[in-house]
Amino acid sequence: MSGQESATAKAAVRVGAAIRDEFPSLARMQDGRPVVYLDGPGGSQVPRSVIEAVSGYYEHSNANTHGAFATSVESDAVVSGAREAMGDFLHAGPGATLSFGANMTTLNFALAHALARGLKAGDEVVVTELDHDGNVAPWLMLAERGAVIRWAPLAANQTELDMDALLALIGPRTRIVAMGLASNALGTITDPAPVRARTREVGATLVLDAVHYAPHRVVEAERMGPDFLLCSAYKFFGPHVGVLYGAPGALDALATDRVRPQQPRGPSRIETGTLNHAALAGVRAAVDAVAGWAPAGGSRPERLRLAMTGADAYEARLFERLWEGLSGLTGVVLYGRVPGTGPRTPTVGFSVEGIHADDVAAGLARRGIFAWSGDFYAVTVVDRLDLRRQGGLVRLGLAPYNTEDEMDRTVAAVREIIRER
Repeated sequence: MSGQESATAKAAVRVGAAIRDEFPSLARMQDGRPVVYLDGPGGSQVPRSVIEAVSGYYEHSNANTHGAFATSVESDAVVSGAREAMGDFLHAGPGATLSFGANMTTLNFALAHALARGLKAGDEVVVTELDHDGNVAPWLMLAERGAVIRWAPLAANQTELDMDALLALIGPRTRIVAMGLASNALGTITDPAPVRARTREVGATLVLDAVHYAPHRVVEAERMGPDFLLCSAYKFFGPHVGVLYGAPGALDALATDRVRPQQPRGPSRIETGTLNHAALAGVRAAVDAVAGWAPAGGSRPERLRLAMTGADAYEARLFERLWEGLSGLTGVVLYGRVPGTGPRTPTVGFSVEGIHADDVAAGLARRGIFAWSGDFYAVTVVDRLDLRRQGGLVRLGLAPYNTEDEMDRTVAAVREIIRER
């Protein structure tokens, strides 16, 4: 595709006002004004097609799997359809496995349990100070089996990882490296390529947390080359379902927790009990909804790539407007990379001098603007920024259904909160 054709395709992607009618929750009003949803990093809003897919499953196909009767056969198709859809969304490539669970954290604990069985005392596990605790706590427990935990530190600017320090931690005794692709607190995107190269040199397993990355960037799982990658469908317009990508053969090599009748191969090898079939119908619908934002024609992976690339460009424009507005307010401190200085998601963490983060979030809520405050399970990030005493960060996260007017309204609301101090 030429540059001109690519630009045309991006322009044709439906975002912003063009897709708002697809999300019923966006019609919610408070004090006569539409609610502004900037809570996406904790869970996005859901298209009508996803809601209908979930309810439709219960209306027409509710059954357990692997039976000969119609609703069971349909349930089998729901599960396989969700796997195929997530394979397309993550650009997983042939031979990869896509497993499902209650959420990313539950799946990651199950993965850690399985990997722990292959560890010996003195083996090393690398985690990072930038990560959500869902990709830290499961690995810290391996110390109970004699593993040595190595912490990759933040860089001096406190906004990104010290990559040189991280690479230096990976050595002959390293067995597992767990890192995030994007910080859910600061929006910082980390390139996994240097880490992937180093883990291959020493034979270590690489586990990538793509929970905050997947809603905003194209996930190239096959190209990135992790052994395992995790994400959560409810962060990209789907139901509460966790997703585990496994490189070809990676899951089959693990001694997972499972009941004896469970299939011994991936992807079901790590799936304990009956899956949430209705939610999986919603997962497929969410992937199809995103693909539907792209121009008609082409395969689903191609349309997903166009849709995500176009949405990313749109979110970046909105985010620059929000960042510029907030940076002009007295007492506001923004954390993370300045737009244009390095890859990041459209998520900003900020503090207001002299105002507790919870009070800022409450002030926004009174004005119909939904945002989070706290550490968002990015525990070490908030500690390194020394923000614990004032309640951590206030976090605003954009989605493709947000608009310029919402950015301006949010900046004005923060200005009002500061004046009320």
